[in-house]
Amino acid sequence: MLRQGAQQPLPRGRVVGGSSALNGTIFTRGLAEDFDGWAGAGNVAWSYDAVLPFFRKLERDSDIADGHHGSEGPMPVRRVRRADWSPASTAFAAACEQAGFPYDPDMNAPGSIGVGALPMNSVDGIRFNTALAYLDPIRDRPNLHVIPETAVLKLIISGDRAIGVLARRGGETMEIHGGEVVLCAGAIKSPHLLMLSGIGPADELGAFGIPVLHELPHVGRNFTDHCTAHLPVRVPGLSRIHIDPTKNALAQVGLHYTAPDSSEHSDMMLIQTAVPRNAAVLQTATLPQRLRMFALAARQLSWAKLKDQLITEWDLSISVILMQGRSRGEVRLTSDQPLASPALHYHYLEDPEDVRRLREGMRLAARLVASAPYRKIKARRTGPSDDVLASDTLLDDHLRTHVSTSIHMASTCRMGTSRVDSVVDQYCRVHGVANLRVVDTSIMPTAVRRCPAATAVMIGERAAAFFS
Repeated sequence: MLRQGAQQPLPRGRVVGGSSALNGTIFTRGLAEDFDGWAGAGNVAWSYDAVLPFFRKLERDSDIADGHHGSEGPMPVRRVRRADWSPASTAFAAACEQAGFPYDPDMNAPGSIGVGALPMNSVDGIRFNTALAYLDPIRDRPNLHVIPETAVLKLIISGDRAIGVLARRGGETMEIHGGEVVLCAGAIKSPHLLMLSGIGPADELGAFGIPVLHELPHVGRNFTDHCTAHLPVRVPGLSRIHIDPTKNALAQVGLHYTAPDSSEHSDMMLIQTAVPRNAAVLQTATLPQRLRMFALAARQLSWAKLKDQLITEWDLSISVILMQGRSRGEVRLTSDQPLASPALHYHYLEDPEDVRRLREGMRLAARLVASAPYRKIKARRTGPSDDVLASDTLLDDHLRTHVSTSIHMASTCRMGTSRVDSVVDQYCRVHGVANLRVVDTSIMPTAVRRCPAATAVMIGERAAAFFS
Protein backbone atom coordinates (compact mmCIF):
# COMPACT_ATOMS: atom_id res chain seq x y z
CA MET A 1 0.00 0.00 0.00
CA LEU A 2 1.90 3.05 -1.27
CA ARG A 3 -0.79 5.54 -0.33
CA GLN A 4 -4.31 5.50 1.04
CA GLY A 5 -6.52 3.29 -1.12
CA ALA A 6 -3.82 2.55 -3.72
CA GLN A 7 -2.10 -0.80 -4.17
CA GLN A 8 0.76 -1.78 -6.41
CA PRO A 9 2.66 -5.04 -6.96
CA LEU A 10 6.35 -4.88 -6.12
CA PRO A 11 9.05 -6.59 -8.22
CA ARG A 12 11.65 -8.52 -6.24
CA GLY A 13 14.64 -10.57 -7.32
CA ARG A 14 13.51 -14.20 -7.06
CA VAL A 15 16.69 -15.33 -8.75
CA VAL A 16 20.22 -16.27 -7.74
CA GLY A 17 21.79 -12.92 -7.03
CA GLY A 18 18.59 -11.50 -5.56
CA SER A 19 17.53 -7.96 -6.32
CA SER A 20 21.05 -7.08 -7.49
CA ALA A 21 19.85 -8.81 -10.67
CA LEU A 22 17.13 -6.25 -11.34
CA ASN A 23 18.06 -2.95 -9.68
CA GLY A 24 19.34 0.19 -11.38
CA THR A 25 23.04 -0.79 -10.97
CA ILE A 26 23.78 2.42 -9.03
CA PHE A 27 26.53 1.49 -6.59
CA THR A 28 26.80 4.35 -4.12
CA ARG A 29 27.85 3.75 -0.52
CA GLY A 30 25.96 5.03 2.46
CA LEU A 31 27.39 8.17 4.03
CA ALA A 32 29.87 8.09 6.90
CA GLU A 33 27.20 9.83 9.00
CA ASP A 34 24.83 6.91 8.37
CA PHE A 35 27.20 4.32 9.79
CA ASP A 36 28.42 6.50 12.63
CA GLY A 37 24.75 7.01 13.52
CA TRP A 38 24.33 3.23 13.71
CA ALA A 39 27.38 3.03 15.97
CA GLY A 40 26.10 5.87 18.14
CA ALA A 41 22.99 3.79 18.85
CA GLY A 42 25.14 1.02 20.29
CA ASN A 43 26.15 -0.87 17.14
CA VAL A 44 29.85 -0.02 17.38
CA ALA A 45 30.85 -2.78 14.95
CA TRP A 46 29.17 -0.75 12.18
CA SER A 47 30.87 2.64 12.47
CA TYR A 48 32.23 4.11 9.25
CA ASP A 49 35.79 3.23 10.25
CA ALA A 50 34.65 -0.34 10.98
CA VAL A 51 32.83 -0.87 7.66
CA LEU A 52 35.27 0.96 5.35
CA PRO A 53 37.60 -2.06 5.03
CA PHE A 54 34.65 -4.13 3.82
CA PHE A 55 33.62 -1.55 1.23
CA ARG A 56 37.21 -1.61 -0.02
CA LYS A 57 37.26 -5.41 0.04
CA LEU A 58 34.15 -5.83 -2.09
CA GLU A 59 34.91 -3.33 -4.87
CA ARG A 60 37.13 -3.11 -7.91
CA ASP A 61 36.98 0.60 -8.71
CA SER A 62 38.38 1.28 -12.16
CA ASP A 63 38.30 5.08 -11.84
CA ILE A 64 39.58 6.13 -8.42
CA ALA A 65 42.53 4.78 -6.47
CA ASP A 66 42.95 6.08 -2.94
CA GLY A 67 42.55 4.95 0.65
CA HIS A 68 38.76 4.93 0.41
CA HIS A 69 38.49 2.61 -2.58
CA GLY A 70 39.32 -0.98 -3.40
CA SER A 71 40.93 -2.28 -6.57
CA GLU A 72 40.80 -6.07 -6.27
CA GLY A 73 37.27 -6.90 -5.08
CA PRO A 74 34.64 -8.93 -6.92
CA MET A 75 32.26 -6.02 -7.67
CA PRO A 76 33.38 -3.75 -10.53
CA VAL A 77 32.66 -0.04 -10.04
CA ARG A 78 32.88 2.51 -12.82
CA ARG A 79 31.48 5.88 -13.87
CA VAL A 80 30.66 7.32 -17.26
CA ARG A 81 33.32 9.90 -18.12
CA ARG A 82 32.03 13.44 -18.42
CA ALA A 83 33.24 13.54 -22.03
CA ASP A 84 30.91 10.61 -22.76
CA TRP A 85 27.79 12.02 -21.11
CA SER A 86 24.76 12.39 -23.31
CA PRO A 87 23.50 15.91 -24.05
CA ALA A 88 20.61 15.24 -21.66
CA SER A 89 23.00 14.26 -18.85
CA THR A 90 25.22 17.24 -19.65
CA ALA A 91 22.18 19.52 -19.45
CA PHE A 92 21.21 18.08 -16.07
CA ALA A 93 24.68 18.56 -14.58
CA ALA A 94 25.10 22.04 -16.06
CA ALA A 95 21.70 23.12 -14.73
CA CYS A 96 22.62 21.85 -11.26
CA GLU A 97 25.95 23.66 -11.30
CA GLN A 98 24.33 26.88 -12.52
CA ALA A 99 21.88 26.56 -9.61
CA GLY A 100 24.84 26.63 -7.23
CA PHE A 101 25.40 22.94 -6.49
CA PRO A 102 29.04 21.80 -6.43
CA TYR A 103 30.51 19.22 -8.76
CA ASP A 104 31.07 15.91 -6.96
CA PRO A 105 33.96 13.93 -8.47
CA ASP A 106 33.43 10.91 -6.18
CA MET A 107 30.02 9.99 -4.84
CA ASN A 108 31.60 7.26 -2.72
CA ALA A 109 33.83 9.66 -0.80
CA PRO A 110 32.92 10.16 2.89
CA GLY A 111 31.69 13.75 2.51
CA SER A 112 30.05 13.35 -0.89
CA ILE A 113 27.51 15.97 -1.93
CA GLY A 114 26.67 17.69 -5.21
CA VAL A 115 26.23 16.64 -8.85
CA GLY A 116 28.38 14.13 -10.65
CA ALA A 117 28.71 10.78 -12.33
CA LEU A 118 26.98 7.86 -10.64
CA PRO A 119 29.14 4.88 -9.62
CA MET A 120 27.74 1.81 -11.36
CA ASN A 121 28.32 -1.92 -11.02
CA SER A 122 27.91 -2.62 -14.71
CA VAL A 123 30.63 -2.74 -17.34
CA ASP A 124 30.11 -2.57 -21.12
CA GLY A 125 26.40 -3.15 -20.68
CA ILE A 126 26.86 -6.21 -18.42
CA ARG A 127 25.31 -6.06 -14.95
CA PHE A 128 27.59 -7.62 -12.34
CA ASN A 129 25.09 -8.87 -9.81
CA THR A 130 26.23 -10.74 -6.73
CA ALA A 131 25.74 -14.13 -8.40
CA LEU A 132 28.21 -13.25 -11.14
CA ALA A 133 30.63 -11.54 -8.78
CA TYR A 134 30.57 -13.92 -5.81
CA LEU A 135 29.03 -17.29 -6.71
CA ASP A 136 30.20 -18.04 -10.25
CA PRO A 137 33.91 -18.12 -9.33
CA ILE A 138 33.33 -20.65 -6.51
CA ARG A 139 30.51 -22.86 -7.80
CA ASP A 140 32.80 -25.91 -7.76
CA ARG A 141 33.49 -25.71 -4.03
CA PRO A 142 32.37 -28.93 -2.32
CA ASN A 143 30.88 -27.05 0.64
CA LEU A 144 28.62 -24.85 -1.52
CA HIS A 145 25.17 -26.18 -2.41
CA VAL A 146 22.73 -23.93 -4.25
CA ILE A 147 19.21 -25.38 -4.44
CA PRO A 148 17.22 -23.45 -7.07
CA GLU A 149 13.46 -23.17 -7.48
CA THR A 150 12.97 -23.70 -3.74
CA ALA A 151 10.71 -21.72 -1.43
CA VAL A 152 11.53 -21.54 2.27
CA LEU A 153 8.24 -21.89 4.15
CA LYS A 154 9.39 -21.26 7.72
CA LEU A 155 12.24 -21.68 10.14
CA ILE A 156 12.49 -24.77 12.32
CA ILE A 157 12.80 -23.69 15.95
CA SER A 158 13.56 -26.11 18.77
CA GLY A 159 13.27 -24.53 22.19
CA ASP A 160 15.19 -21.29 21.96
CA ARG A 161 17.36 -22.15 18.97
CA ALA A 162 17.03 -22.42 15.20
CA ILE A 163 18.00 -25.79 13.77
CA GLY A 164 16.98 -25.48 10.12
CA VAL A 165 14.30 -24.51 7.61
CA LEU A 166 11.21 -26.09 6.12
CA ALA A 167 11.28 -25.71 2.33
CA ARG A 168 9.30 -26.75 -0.73
CA ARG A 169 10.65 -27.61 -4.16
CA GLY A 170 8.08 -28.54 -6.74
CA GLY A 171 5.62 -30.73 -4.87
CA GLU A 172 8.13 -31.92 -2.29
CA THR A 173 8.40 -30.46 1.21
CA MET A 174 11.71 -31.01 2.95
CA GLU A 175 13.61 -30.08 6.08
CA ILE A 176 17.12 -28.69 5.76
CA HIS A 177 19.12 -28.69 8.99
CA GLY A 178 22.28 -26.80 9.86
CA GLY A 179 24.39 -25.60 12.74
CA GLU A 180 23.41 -21.99 12.06
CA VAL A 181 20.59 -20.45 10.04
CA VAL A 182 21.34 -17.20 8.23
CA LEU A 183 18.24 -15.46 6.93
CA CYS A 184 19.00 -13.13 4.02
CA ALA A 185 15.65 -12.93 2.24
CA GLY A 186 15.47 -9.13 2.13
CA ALA A 187 13.58 -6.44 3.98
CA ILE A 188 10.19 -7.92 3.07
CA LYS A 189 10.64 -11.67 3.22
CA SER A 190 12.99 -11.85 6.21
CA PRO A 191 10.46 -10.36 8.67
CA HIS A 192 7.71 -12.33 6.94
CA LEU A 193 9.54 -15.62 7.51
CA LEU A 194 10.27 -14.73 11.13
CA MET A 195 6.58 -14.07 11.78
CA LEU A 196 5.47 -17.23 9.97
CA SER A 197 7.89 -19.10 12.23
CA GLY A 198 6.40 -17.68 15.44
CA ILE A 199 8.94 -14.90 16.00
CA GLY A 200 7.42 -11.43 16.07
CA PRO A 201 4.66 -9.28 17.60
CA ALA A 202 2.48 -11.54 19.75
CA ASP A 203 -0.80 -9.82 18.87
CA GLU A 204 -0.22 -10.10 15.13
CA LEU A 205 0.86 -13.73 15.28
CA GLY A 206 -2.14 -14.56 17.45
CA ALA A 207 -4.52 -12.90 15.00
CA PHE A 208 -3.52 -15.50 12.40
CA GLY A 209 -3.33 -18.47 14.74
CA ILE A 210 0.47 -18.69 14.66
CA PRO A 211 1.89 -19.97 17.97
CA VAL A 212 4.22 -17.42 19.55
CA LEU A 213 7.59 -19.10 20.00
CA HIS A 214 9.48 -15.91 20.74
CA GLU A 215 7.95 -12.46 21.08
CA LEU A 216 9.84 -9.69 19.28
CA PRO A 217 7.52 -6.70 18.83
CA HIS A 218 9.61 -4.90 16.20
CA VAL A 219 9.71 -7.63 13.57
CA GLY A 220 8.28 -6.01 10.44
CA ARG A 221 8.15 -2.55 12.00
CA ASN A 222 10.27 0.56 11.28
CA PHE A 223 9.85 -0.12 7.54
CA THR A 224 11.75 2.53 5.55
CA ASP A 225 12.12 3.26 1.87
CA HIS A 226 13.23 6.16 -0.31
CA CYS A 227 9.92 7.57 -1.51
CA THR A 228 10.01 9.15 -4.94
CA ALA A 229 8.11 11.59 -7.12
CA HIS A 230 8.74 12.04 -10.83
CA LEU A 231 8.90 15.08 -13.09
CA PRO A 232 8.34 14.01 -16.72
CA VAL A 233 10.27 15.83 -19.45
CA ARG A 234 9.88 15.68 -23.24
CA VAL A 235 12.91 16.24 -25.48
CA PRO A 236 12.46 16.21 -29.27
CA GLY A 237 14.50 13.46 -30.89
CA LEU A 238 15.75 12.12 -27.59
CA SER A 239 16.46 8.76 -29.17
CA ARG A 240 19.21 10.40 -31.21
CA ILE A 241 20.86 11.96 -28.14
CA HIS A 242 23.45 9.27 -27.46
CA ILE A 243 21.32 6.74 -25.61
CA ASP A 244 23.78 3.87 -25.38
CA PRO A 245 23.12 1.20 -22.74
CA THR A 246 26.75 0.02 -22.91
CA LYS A 247 27.72 3.42 -21.51
CA ASN A 248 24.93 3.52 -18.92
CA ALA A 249 23.36 6.44 -20.75
CA LEU A 250 19.96 5.70 -19.23
CA ALA A 251 21.22 7.02 -15.88
CA GLN A 252 24.61 8.67 -15.91
CA VAL A 253 24.51 11.50 -13.38
CA GLY A 254 22.78 12.44 -10.15
CA LEU A 255 22.54 15.21 -7.57
CA HIS A 256 22.74 14.77 -3.80
CA TYR A 257 21.87 17.84 -1.76
CA THR A 258 20.52 19.02 1.56
CA ALA A 259 16.93 20.28 1.46
CA PRO A 260 16.48 23.92 2.53
CA ASP A 261 15.96 24.23 6.30
CA SER A 262 16.55 20.50 6.76
CA SER A 263 18.34 19.16 9.81
CA GLU A 264 19.52 16.14 7.81
CA HIS A 265 22.68 16.43 5.71
CA SER A 266 22.40 15.23 2.09
CA ASP A 267 18.81 14.07 2.55
CA MET A 268 17.62 14.52 -1.05
CA MET A 269 18.56 13.13 -4.45
CA LEU A 270 17.65 14.03 -8.02
CA ILE A 271 18.39 11.54 -10.75
CA GLN A 272 17.56 11.81 -14.42
CA THR A 273 16.79 8.73 -16.46
CA ALA A 274 15.73 8.10 -20.01
CA VAL A 275 12.65 5.90 -20.25
CA PRO A 276 10.92 4.38 -23.29
CA ARG A 277 7.70 6.21 -24.05
CA ASN A 278 6.10 2.77 -24.28
CA ALA A 279 7.60 1.77 -20.93
CA ALA A 280 4.39 -0.02 -19.87
CA VAL A 281 5.15 -2.76 -22.39
CA LEU A 282 8.53 -3.34 -20.78
CA GLN A 283 7.40 -3.62 -17.16
CA THR A 284 7.94 -7.12 -15.79
CA ALA A 285 6.04 -6.90 -12.51
CA THR A 286 2.78 -7.69 -14.31
CA LEU A 287 4.29 -9.38 -17.36
CA PRO A 288 1.76 -12.26 -17.67
CA GLN A 289 -1.17 -9.83 -17.74
CA ARG A 290 0.64 -7.57 -20.20
CA LEU A 291 1.43 -10.50 -22.49
CA ARG A 292 -2.26 -11.40 -22.56
CA MET A 293 -3.14 -7.80 -23.37
CA PHE A 294 -0.48 -7.76 -26.08
CA ALA A 295 -1.84 -10.97 -27.62
CA LEU A 296 -5.36 -9.56 -27.77
CA ALA A 297 -4.14 -6.42 -29.50
CA ALA A 298 -1.65 -8.12 -31.82
CA ARG A 299 -3.96 -8.10 -34.84
CA GLN A 300 -4.06 -4.30 -34.81
CA LEU A 301 -0.34 -3.83 -34.08
CA SER A 302 2.54 -3.64 -36.48
CA TRP A 303 5.44 -5.35 -34.72
CA ALA A 304 7.95 -3.42 -36.81
CA LYS A 305 6.30 -0.15 -35.80
CA LEU A 306 6.11 -1.16 -32.14
CA LYS A 307 9.77 -2.17 -32.14
CA ASP A 308 10.69 1.13 -33.76
CA GLN A 309 8.77 3.01 -31.07
CA LEU A 310 10.40 1.05 -28.29
CA ILE A 311 13.82 1.87 -29.68
CA THR A 312 13.34 5.43 -30.87
CA GLU A 313 10.67 7.11 -28.73
CA TRP A 314 12.04 8.10 -25.33
CA ASP A 315 11.28 10.59 -22.61
CA LEU A 316 13.22 11.87 -19.63
CA SER A 317 12.14 11.55 -16.03
CA ILE A 318 13.70 13.44 -13.14
CA SER A 319 13.16 11.43 -9.99
CA VAL A 320 12.94 13.48 -6.79
CA ILE A 321 13.93 11.13 -3.98
CA LEU A 322 13.61 11.62 -0.24
CA MET A 323 16.71 9.85 1.06
CA GLN A 324 16.14 10.42 4.80
CA GLY A 325 12.41 10.30 5.43
CA ARG A 326 10.82 10.48 8.86
CA SER A 327 7.68 8.45 8.10
CA ARG A 328 7.82 4.75 8.98
CA GLY A 329 5.83 1.84 7.64
CA GLU A 330 5.37 -1.83 8.42
CA VAL A 331 5.30 -5.29 6.90
CA ARG A 332 2.19 -7.15 8.07
CA LEU A 333 0.89 -10.67 7.78
CA THR A 334 -2.09 -11.38 5.56
CA SER A 335 -2.29 -15.10 6.30
CA ASP A 336 -0.57 -17.93 8.12
CA GLN A 337 0.13 -19.54 4.74
CA PRO A 338 3.82 -19.23 3.76
CA LEU A 339 3.20 -18.54 0.08
CA ALA A 340 0.71 -15.73 0.71
CA SER A 341 2.29 -12.33 0.15
CA PRO A 342 2.57 -10.01 3.15
CA ALA A 343 1.06 -6.54 3.11
CA LEU A 344 3.40 -3.56 2.88
CA HIS A 345 2.18 -0.37 4.49
CA TYR A 346 4.59 2.40 3.56
CA HIS A 347 2.90 5.31 5.37
CA TYR A 348 4.59 7.68 2.95
CA LEU A 349 4.38 11.42 3.63
CA GLU A 350 2.69 11.08 7.01
CA ASP A 351 5.31 13.41 8.48
CA PRO A 352 4.82 17.04 7.33
CA GLU A 353 8.58 17.50 6.97
CA ASP A 354 8.68 14.70 4.41
CA VAL A 355 5.94 16.43 2.42
CA ARG A 356 7.73 19.78 2.56
CA ARG A 357 11.07 18.42 1.39
CA LEU A 358 9.56 16.43 -1.48
CA ARG A 359 7.47 19.44 -2.51
CA GLU A 360 10.51 21.71 -2.67
CA GLY A 361 12.42 19.00 -4.52
CA MET A 362 9.77 18.94 -7.25
CA ARG A 363 9.99 22.70 -7.59
CA LEU A 364 13.77 22.50 -7.82
CA ALA A 365 13.51 19.91 -10.59
CA ALA A 366 11.07 22.14 -12.47
CA ARG A 367 13.46 25.11 -12.18
CA LEU A 368 16.30 23.03 -13.54
CA VAL A 369 14.27 21.99 -16.58
CA ALA A 370 13.37 25.64 -17.22
CA SER A 371 17.04 26.71 -17.17
CA ALA A 372 19.29 27.51 -20.12
CA PRO A 373 21.07 24.12 -20.34
CA TYR A 374 17.74 22.35 -20.82
CA ARG A 375 16.44 24.97 -23.22
CA LYS A 376 19.49 24.22 -25.33
CA ILE A 377 18.18 20.68 -25.96
CA LYS A 378 14.58 21.98 -26.31
CA ALA A 379 13.39 20.16 -23.20
CA ARG A 380 9.94 20.89 -21.80
CA ARG A 381 8.23 19.72 -18.66
CA THR A 382 5.05 17.75 -19.34
CA GLY A 383 3.76 17.75 -15.76
CA PRO A 384 2.68 18.79 -13.24
CA SER A 385 1.10 22.06 -14.40
CA ASP A 386 2.32 25.52 -13.41
CA ASP A 387 -0.77 25.98 -11.24
CA VAL A 388 -0.05 22.78 -9.34
CA LEU A 389 3.61 23.68 -8.83
CA ALA A 390 2.70 27.15 -7.54
CA SER A 391 0.25 25.89 -4.89
CA ASP A 392 1.41 24.04 -1.77
CA THR A 393 -2.01 22.44 -1.41
CA LEU A 394 -2.29 21.28 -5.02
CA LEU A 395 1.29 20.08 -5.20
CA ASP A 396 0.94 18.16 -1.93
CA ASP A 397 -2.19 16.49 -3.31
CA HIS A 398 -0.27 15.64 -6.48
CA LEU A 399 2.56 14.11 -4.46
CA ARG A 400 0.23 12.02 -2.31
CA THR A 401 -1.41 10.72 -5.48
CA HIS A 402 1.77 10.03 -7.44
CA VAL A 403 4.37 9.11 -4.81
CA SER A 404 6.10 5.83 -5.58
CA THR A 405 8.78 3.52 -4.27
CA SER A 406 12.48 3.42 -5.12
CA ILE A 407 12.38 -0.26 -4.08
CA HIS A 408 15.00 0.56 -1.42
CA MET A 409 13.33 -1.22 1.50
CA ALA A 410 15.13 -1.46 4.83
CA SER A 411 15.00 -1.64 8.63
CA THR A 412 12.24 -4.22 9.18
CA CYS A 413 14.53 -6.38 11.37
CA ARG A 414 16.59 -3.51 12.61
CA MET A 415 19.76 -3.83 14.60
CA GLY A 416 19.98 -2.62 18.19
CA THR A 417 20.92 -3.37 21.75
CA SER A 418 17.50 -4.37 23.11
CA ARG A 419 14.73 -6.72 22.02
CA VAL A 420 12.28 -4.00 23.08
CA ASP A 421 12.99 -1.86 20.01
CA SER A 422 15.11 -4.02 17.68
CA VAL A 423 15.30 -7.52 16.23
CA VAL A 424 19.01 -8.38 15.94
CA ASP A 425 22.14 -7.38 17.82
CA GLN A 426 25.18 -5.82 16.17
CA TYR A 427 26.43 -9.27 15.20
CA CYS A 428 23.19 -9.92 13.26
CA ARG A 429 21.97 -12.45 15.84
CA VAL A 430 18.22 -12.51 16.47
CA HIS A 431 17.55 -11.47 20.06
CA GLY A 432 16.73 -14.50 22.20
CA VAL A 433 17.01 -17.15 19.46
CA ALA A 434 20.32 -18.99 19.27
CA ASN A 435 21.91 -20.00 15.95
CA LEU A 436 19.77 -17.55 13.96
CA ARG A 437 21.04 -14.45 12.16
CA VAL A 438 19.57 -12.00 9.68
CA VAL A 439 21.94 -10.52 7.10
CA ASP A 440 20.35 -8.13 4.61
CA THR A 441 19.07 -4.55 4.40
CA SER A 442 16.35 -5.33 6.93
CA ILE A 443 18.92 -5.01 9.74
CA MET A 444 19.77 -1.36 8.98
CA PRO A 445 18.83 0.70 12.06
CA THR A 446 18.04 3.54 9.66
CA ALA A 447 18.13 3.62 5.88
CA VAL A 448 21.34 4.93 4.35
CA ARG A 449 21.17 8.22 2.45
CA ARG A 450 22.22 6.63 -0.81
CA CYS A 451 20.98 3.86 -3.07
CA PRO A 452 21.42 0.74 -0.93
CA ALA A 453 23.01 -1.86 -3.24
CA ALA A 454 26.64 -1.24 -2.25
CA THR A 455 25.69 -1.13 1.43
CA ALA A 456 23.76 -4.40 1.05
CA VAL A 457 26.86 -6.13 -0.31
CA MET A 458 28.95 -4.58 2.47
CA ILE A 459 26.51 -5.95 5.06
CA GLY A 460 27.19 -9.43 3.69
CA GLU A 461 30.95 -8.92 3.83
CA ARG A 462 30.79 -7.41 7.33
CA ALA A 463 28.62 -10.23 8.66
CA ALA A 464 30.86 -12.88 7.11
CA ALA A 465 33.68 -11.58 9.28
CA PHE A 466 31.62 -12.40 12.38
CA PHE A 467 31.89 -16.09 11.45
CA SER A 468 35.68 -16.01 11.22
